Amino acid sequence: MNILRNAMDFCIRHQKVLGYSTVSLLTAATEYIFSAVVFKCPCNSGNMLYGLSFLLAPAFILLLLGYMANARTWLLLTGKCSQEKHLQRSSGRTCACLCQLLQMTAKASVVPLTWIAVALLGVDFYECAASGSNWTAHFFCKGNIIDCQTQLLQVPCGKELPANITHERLSLKAQSQLFGWFLIAAIMTVALISICFSHCYSPVSYLHLRFWKIYSKKERELFEIKAKEHATKLAERNTNCFFEATDPTPFHTPSREDWQKISFLYSFHSQEQYYSMIHKYASTNRGKSTKFKEEGEDHAVLGFVEEA
Repeated sequence: MNILRNAMDFCIRHQKVLGYSTVSLLTAATEYIFSAVVFKCPCNSGNMLYGLSFLLAPAFILLLLGYMANARTWLLLTGKCSQEKHLQRSSGRTCACLCQLLQMTAKASVVPLTWIAVALLGVDFYECAASGSNWTAHFFCKGNIIDCQTQLLQVPCGKELPANITHERLSLKAQSQLFGWFLIAAIMTVALISICFSHCYSPVSYLHLRFWKIYSKKERELFEIKAKEHATKLAERNTNCFFEATDPTPFHTPSREDWQKISFLYSFHSQEQYYSMIHKYASTNRGKSTKFKEEGEDHAVLGFVEEA
């Protein structure tokens, strides 16, 4: 039991890393299935288009899915075009939105980059695409480029290039694997630099940041529970009123203005110690203070605490 409990605690503490690892493993497995079962290089003039479509198209689709699965995307977009003053945007808010978009892109890019890296290490997609490239033909061939290019098109189908062509040149498979490792090294380097940069410019200390993340997670969990309970009670009241032909009993539900107040992305201020818009809403007389309304007009985005 202790082993099971320790394993559960480990999974809970590192659920974000484990989640990314699981998704990456599933992406690698999917790429392997595509490469082994679906992908068949035509070995003709369509090699480059066919290879690039398998290398880049799934990555682009995964990027879009990453945006769609991120709740911040909809938090930024929902209702923005319908606001009466949607044209009155300050430069600070625009900068904050761009910063938030950059953070969302970084998270959404994890799976697409995993696909590309694994595909490069698997060599099939790159070998097919590169064999149909004019640049590759000029790189390998010095004399008769036309005949050489015809031979290059057959490489993905198992044809070996003559020794005089491959002399002192990396093979397409070697190039693909080399690019794959370079991509992985670049991703890890950028990720490490980004994490160091975000922690270096964190407005709070390390333990305070840990507490903030714990609070944000618990608040989201409780919000989901309370929202379901509240919606269930409201639905029961309205349904009973309809079927039983009775007058509805008084039932308080947040107003449209209240929902709008807690829908901003929270910005940290050193003079205040709020951890979210709901915390600020509850601590400022349900958001009725003048200070709350003024600050609500333009919220900078804090990237150190997960919003979704």
